[in-house]
Amino acid sequence: MADGQTLRLLEGRYVLQRLVPDVEVADDGEVLAVVHGPDGGACMRRQDEAADAWAALWNGDEAHPPDATGMLAAVVAPLAAGKVPVWVAASFDGDVVMIPDDRLDEASELLRRAGHRIVG
Repeated sequence: MADGQTLRLLEGRYVLQRLVPDVEVADDGEVLAVVHGPDGGACMRRQDEAADAWAALWNGDEAHPPDATGMLAAVVAPLAAGKVPVWVAASFDGDVVMIPDDRLDEASELLRRAGHRIVG
């Protein structure tokens, strides 16, 4: 199940923002994910015109249980081997894998060669 995943390219382009402790994230309909961590956390927000935009891939259309092993590793390993940076956030049914927008074609090819399918 980990190999041969279908990854859907989400509409839009996104930026990564550092969360400021004790400041709430305004959900204006453009927030894709918010992750709280020891450093304050991060927010993935849609911002199509950003110069440093990231593309978002989603592997949850064919949901996998939270205890499925190797799902995320199967996606990020070929990207790491190709030296493509990633940011990830997990949801209940899948993962959002973000890659620099200007490397989308390269990342898509690496993922296809690893047996994954890119749609959207």
